[in-house]
Amino acid sequence: MPAPALALLAAACFGAALIVTHFGLRFAPSYTGARISLSTTFVLWWTLAPLLLDVSHWHAGAAAIFATVGLFYPAAVTVLTYESNRLLGPTLTGTISSTAPLFATALAVFVLGEHLTPAIVAGGLTIVAALVLMSWQRSAGAARGWRLLLPLSGAALRGLAQTLSKVGLVLWPSPFAASLIGYTVSGAAIWTAGLALGEGEPRRFRRAAIPWFMAAGVLNGTAVLLLYHALHTGRVAVVAPLAALYPLFTMLFSALFLKSEVLTRRTVCGAVLAVVGVFVLVAG
Repeated sequence: MPAPALALLAAACFGAALIVTHFGLRFAPSYTGARISLSTTFVLWWTLAPLLLDVSHWHAGAAAIFATVGLFYPAAVTVLTYESNRLLGPTLTGTISSTAPLFATALAVFVLGEHLTPAIVAGGLTIVAALVLMSWQRSAGAARGWRLLLPLSGAALRGLAQTLSKVGLVLWPSPFAASLIGYTVSGAAIWTAGLALGEGEPRRFRRAAIPWFMAAGVLNGTAVLLLYHALHTGRVAVVAPLAALYPLFTMLFSALFLKSEVLTRRTVCGAVLAVVGVFVLVAG
């Protein structure tokens, strides 16, 4: 399957996971939800490892890169996103998080030496503009001090993860290995951090949260695996903007299945602009 199609499928899974996570956060705090989600993917991936893991092209350097990425993605990025949603709200979080493709593209140019064509630049910027348009609201425009660093850091780390993963996939062309090692390290990191900090969130925990966050873990894990498959065969500058379209899928799924999404002129214009950006990016 072509890399752009894989990236769009990854975006669809990320978007669906956001809806599922929204329900889970009604019964548990963000950090607990992240641990359930990551642990679910960890267990599922190791269960599938005997069938999907190919070690014939094992490369120690690539494994080290995948493990390094796992220290902050998806664990740290997940927590930063959840906390940003709690402190800033989904609108401002989504707006600032939309800059992730810019970080990924810049790093791909400097680290990987990717060449940017006019179509890639135009399409990528159009998609970022569409995401900002769909998520922006006047009421969310006020400065929030240091809290703005939460979604901005998450966007930068997401871009760094995609670039480093591309480096690792060149050395060891196994998207499943990249996902498996990354989730193993992320799972260990988030549980270790919880024990070290001794956070007291279990008082807010309700068992109804478990199936929601387990479903989110499956969706997010599938999205990451699809993303790595796309990065394996495609350019970071092309894959990153397409994968970042997950808010568009969240909006569509909400309108279709939850009936809770109000389609305003701004969101419709943003969606149309996003489609134009995808066409320009893929056609170029």
